[in-house]
Amino acid sequence: MGKITASEVNKLRKMSGAGIMDCKNALVESNGDFELGIEILRKKGQKVAAKRAERDSSEGAVIAKVHSSCLKGVVISLNCETDFVAKNDGFITLANELAKLALENNSLEEFLNSKIDSMTVSEKLIQQTGVIGEKLVIGSFEKLSAAYVGKYIHAGNKIATLSGFSSSIEGIEEIAKNVAMQAAAMNPIALDESGVDQTTIDKEIEIAKDQLRQEGKPEKMLDNIAMGKLKRFFKDNTLVNQAFIKDSKQSVAAYVKSTNSDLKVTGFKRVALV
Repeated sequence: MGKITASEVNKLRKMSGAGIMDCKNALVESNGDFELGIEILRKKGQKVAAKRAERDSSEGAVIAKVHSSCLKGVVISLNCETDFVAKNDGFITLANELAKLALENNSLEEFLNSKIDSMTVSEKLIQQTGVIGEKLVIGSFEKLSAAYVGKYIHAGNKIATLSGFSSSIEGIEEIAKNVAMQAAAMNPIALDESGVDQTTIDKEIEIAKDQLRQEGKPEKMLDNIAMGKLKRFFKDNTLVNQAFIKDSKQSVAAYVKSTNSDLKVTGFKRVALV
C-alpha cells in the first residue's frame, strides 16, 4: 500500500480515540486495514494494561447523570493513576460518555459488557489505557430510581451524588440539587435510622458506654445515656435527620417538608474519590 494519508489517520482516530501517531503506526502495520488497525491498537492497550495491572488507580472523575425522564440516575467513577490525567479534557469527556451509557444498564457487569465505539466498555478501557498510558478502571457504579431523581457534581469531579424523591413538584429541581449537595458535603451513612446496619449501631453503643465508664458514670446509667448518644449519632449521620447545610436551624426532612408537606426523600447515592 502507498503512503498513509492524514484523512485515513483522522478516520482511525475518530473510530478508536487513539492518538495521531498511534493511529498512523497502526495503519502502516495493518497496511491500511482499519479493522486490523483497531485490533492492533487494542493489543497495544492490553500490553500496557498488563504492565500496569498492579498500579493504584485512586485518581479520576466522578460523574452523575440523570435520565431525561428524571425517573432514574447513575453515578460512576472513571479511575486513573494521576491527577494530571484526571483533569485532562479528553478524560473528562470519556467519563461523561461512559456515564451516559451507564444510565441504560442495570448493573456494573451489564455496563462493562455494553458497546461503545464498536467494542465493549471493558475493551474500551483497555484500549484507552494504551492511549493514555495509565491504568483505567470503573471504580464505582451506583444507580437510583424514584418518582424524581436529581444530581449534584462537586467542582473538580471528585464527588457526585443523586437524590430521590416521592414525587415531582414545582421547584423540585432546586430541592433535589440542595439535598444532593447536602449528601455530598455531609457524607451521611444512610437515609434514616432504619438504614443503619445493626453492626454499626452496636459499635456506637459500645463506644458510648466505654466513654461513659471512663468518665466514671454508674453502670446502671450507661444504657439510657448511650441511647441518647445513639440518637445524636443518627442526627449527625443520617441524611434526613442532619441539620440542613443552608439553614442549620432545621433538618433536611423539615426543609423538604417546608416546600411541600407530602414530599419525602426516598433515597440517595454518593460516590467520592478518597
